[in-house]
Formats: sequence, C-alpha cells, structure tokens
Amino acid sequence: MALEERGMAGTELDREHFRRRLLELCEALEASQAAGDEAASTVELDQQRQGRLSRMDALGAQAMSAATQRRRGAMLARAQAALARLDEGEFGICAECGEPIDPRRLEFDPTVELCIACARSAEEG
Repeated sequence: MALEERGMAGTELDREHFRRRLLELCEALEASQAAGDEAASTVELDQQRQGRLSRMDALGAQAMSAATQRRRGAMLARAQAALARLDEGEFGICAECGEPIDPRRLEFDPTVELCIACARSAEEG
C-alpha cells in the first residue's frame, strides 16, 4: 500500500526531500567510487623500484581500498533501491510487516527498508 494511502507523513514535499537526499547520496557515492578505483588498482611488484615493506604497505592499502569500494557499492545499491521504492510508492513502508517506518528513522538513513521493530527482530533472530 502506498504511503499516501497509509496516512504517514508522506506528502509530496517529504517525498521530494527524500528524493533529493537519495540522489545526492548516489551522486556522492558514484564520485567516491570513481576516485577509489585508482587506489584499488593493482600494486606494482617490481623489487627494483620499491622494497618489500613498501609493497606490503601498498598491498594492505589496496585491500582496504577494495573493501571500501565494496561498501560504497552496497550503499549505492541500497540508495538506488530506495529511489525505486520511492517511485513505486513504497518508500517508508517496512518490507517485513508493511507498517510505516518512522520518518525520524528515514531521516537518519533514507535507505532503510525495515521499521525499527522488524530490524531488531532481524538482528536477534
């Protein structure tokens, strides 16, 4: 059931506010993703150009960068899914129980799919 039908604070103004926030988030994540691609690139293993410890440091930095890129990619996917829910009229509705998600929770993280009660249940079980 769409937000408007449930009587949640889901006015056009609120929907546009969340759309802007999600679009800004996607834009920032895409820019960070592009910048992080270079840091995650293959480490040069030429012993004539750098020592073993420098290579180990570079490999460690590369691994951290790759993990950061994966987290950014996952967050981007969540933001894009939230935009799709917004377009479908399902934004702000818990994917588990179908109840409205508290707008304060959405303000904190507009990508959430679960109300706080269902999120707690998912963590516990």
